[in-house]
Amino acid sequence: MIAYVAIGNSDDKLTQAEWARFFSETSLSLRRYAKVHGQWASEPASAWQNACWCIEIDPTEVKSIKDELIGLAIQFRQDSIAWAAVVETEFLRP
Repeated sequence: MIAYVAIGNSDDKLTQAEWARFFSETSLSLRRYAKVHGQWASEPASAWQNACWCIEIDPTEVKSIKDELIGLAIQFRQDSIAWAAVVETEFLRP
């Protein structure tokens, strides 16, 4: 299964040090349960702080990683963490 996971700090709830920890702990959690195909973050001088990962995860591990992500959202005072499961992949051919 492929999914995208996104976090942010656009509301500035987190200090820079807290954002760095939130980013690192999210990345470590995802890598514990899934293969990471890609990881992206906002530009360093952007007004918006956010990050996104594309992961490949065994469907039997989805509940565990979601529970861990919910725990991180609580720990870092977040309203949510985005989880976008890819239902269908379409390959565009020339």
